[in-house]
Amino acid sequence: MSGVRVLAGTRKGAFILTSDEKREKWNVSGPHFAGWEIYHLKGSAVDPNRIYCSQSSGWFGQIIQRSDDGGKTWFQPGTPAGEPTTTPEGMPKAESNKFAYDTTAAPLTTHQWYDGTQHPWEFKRVWHLEPSLSDPDTVYAGVEDAAIFRSTDGGKSWQELSGLRGHGTGPHWAPGAGGMAVHTILIDPKNEKRMFVAISAAGAFRTDDGGASWKPINRGLCSQHIPDPNAEVGHCVHRIALHKSNPDVLYMQKHWDVLRSKNSGDQWEEVSGNLPTDFGFCIDVHAHEPETIYVVPIKSDGEHFPLGGKLQVFRSRTGGNEWEPLTKGLPQENCYVNVLRDAMAIDQLDSCGVYFGTTGGQIYCSPDGGDNWRSIVHDLPAVCSVEVQTLI
Repeated sequence: MSGVRVLAGTRKGAFILTSDEKREKWNVSGPHFAGWEIYHLKGSAVDPNRIYCSQSSGWFGQIIQRSDDGGKTWFQPGTPAGEPTTTPEGMPKAESNKFAYDTTAAPLTTHQWYDGTQHPWEFKRVWHLEPSLSDPDTVYAGVEDAAIFRSTDGGKSWQELSGLRGHGTGPHWAPGAGGMAVHTILIDPKNEKRMFVAISAAGAFRTDDGGASWKPINRGLCSQHIPDPNAEVGHCVHRIALHKSNPDVLYMQKHWDVLRSKNSGDQWEEVSGNLPTDFGFCIDVHAHEPETIYVVPIKSDGEHFPLGGKLQVFRSRTGGNEWEPLTKGLPQENCYVNVLRDAMAIDQLDSCGVYFGTTGGQIYCSPDGGDNWRSIVHDLPAVCSVEVQTLI
C-alpha cells in the first residue's frame, strides 16, 4: 500500500505527518528540535528515509540535521560519535554547520544594501535544502546571504558553488523585506547539470554545467519599484516551479505577477489572467498534469493575508491566464493568514494530493487535486515549509 509523509518546518520545531494513500487519518510526530526555527526539511528522491533539515537560531546559529530512518532519529553529520555537538556556550560545532564563502574562486566583494550602499556578504542561515535526484549523499543548500553550497558526503561538509555569487551582477543584488537568500533550488530531472535558483531580491538564475557558471534568466520580468523595471537583475522572485515531464517549462510567482517560461527561463510571459491579485509567495505544479498549476493569492505586499479574509487556492489547468478559485473546506471568513514560499507541496499518488501550510499553524490537504480541502493538523507554530514524500 502506498502512503505519504509530510515534512513541516515551523517557527518552533519540525513536525512529520504520515498517512496511507487515503489521506484521511494522520499520525503527527513532533516537535523535533522544539523551539528552533526550521526553515526547511526535504527527503532524498533516492532514499526516502534520508531527510535533511535546516535548523536555525538567532542565538546559536545554523545547524544541519540528518535522519536516516524517516525522521525517527536525527544527528548532525560530521560529529564523531559520543562527542558533544555544541560548545559550552551552545554554539554548533560540527563540520556540517560550517558554511564558508569560497574566496579563492570568487572574491568576496559586496552587495547592495537597503539604502543603496554596498554591504559585505555575511552568512546567516540555510533557507532551502535540495537533495540530488540520483545520489542520497549529494545535497544542495541555498543560503542567506545569497549563495548556493553543495555537499557530497551526506551533509558532513559544504563547498560553495561560487560561480553564482561570483557572477558579475553580484554587487547589484539587494535584500528583499525578508533578507537576501537563495530560497528556491530546482534540479532538471532530465539533466542534473541543469539547475535553477531564485533569489530575493536578485531574480532567477540557471546553470547548465552543474553549478560552475550561471546566467540570469529574468528577461520578460517587469518590476515597477526598482530603478530600471526591466533590469537584468534586481527582481524579487518569490518561487519557481517545474514539472518533471517537461522541465523546459517553468512557472514563477514574483513579488507581483505570475509568469511562465517555455524555454528554461530565457523568456517569461505574464499569466496572471483573472486572478483577484497576483501577489503571493508559493506556486506548484500538479503531479500528472504539467499545465495544471496552483497559487495562493495574498492581498498585497503590505498586507500578507487573503483578500476579504477568504482563504482561496487558485488553479489553472492551462498553464495560466484562466484561473478558478478552490474554496471547498477552506475558511471563507475572518481568515488572515499567509502562505510562505516553501509551504506548498504535491504528492505523486494517482489521485494527486495538494498540501499547504499557513502562518496560523494549519496544514491543509486536498486528496483530489484541489477540489476538496481539510485541515489535517492545526495549532502548530507558524509553518515555514511543507514538503511531501510519496511512499510506495
